[in-house]
Amino acid sequence: MTKTETEKKYFVHESSYVDEPCEIGEGTKIWHFSHVMKDTKIGKKCNIGQNVVISPGVEIGNFVKIQNNVSIYTGVILEDYAFCGPSMVFTNVFNPRCEYPQDTADVYLKTIVRKGASIGANATIVCGTEIGHHAFIGAGSVITKDVPPYALMYGNPARQHGWMSEGGVKLIFDKNNKAVCSKTGHEYILKDSNTVERIK
Repeated sequence: MTKTETEKKYFVHESSYVDEPCEIGEGTKIWHFSHVMKDTKIGKKCNIGQNVVISPGVEIGNFVKIQNNVSIYTGVILEDYAFCGPSMVFTNVFNPRCEYPQDTADVYLKTIVRKGASIGANATIVCGTEIGHHAFIGAGSVITKDVPPYALMYGNPARQHGWMSEGGVKLIFDKNNKAVCSKTGHEYILKDSNTVERIK
């Protein structure tokens, strides 16, 4: 973080803080009142909204979008093209207690949001879970267990209500267990009750 403003290939609003050391990819934008803490890795062309906190050691891929008022805590990994809606919540300690603090890094459970997954506004992701690639978490949902790739989840606690394409369209499968995304034309197959794959 020793480069001058003219040498930097990313944008940080003057009201935000970026601690040293950390890595920020080319074309990334960090907007008002945000704080990126040390040892964070942020990929290229990410968009980090207002009032976002990114804790030490967090890993964020390329083309990730984090909306306003989101805290990305230690232990969270966001892969490429992940989307975090406004005011959604990650946790990182399963059983926190103020009176008996757990202040060592080994109590932070890993939470992984795979490539292309979307998390809606005000959703809560309980730590230790994995959101499968291109899964879709509805606004206000509470995720308490792993989510399969392409799954459409909503509710409290969240339950699966179908499947979503990579383009964000709910998939309707025919009698041959095949579906086509109306937005992209990609084809999918339902291999079993828990597995969808893109085939074309």
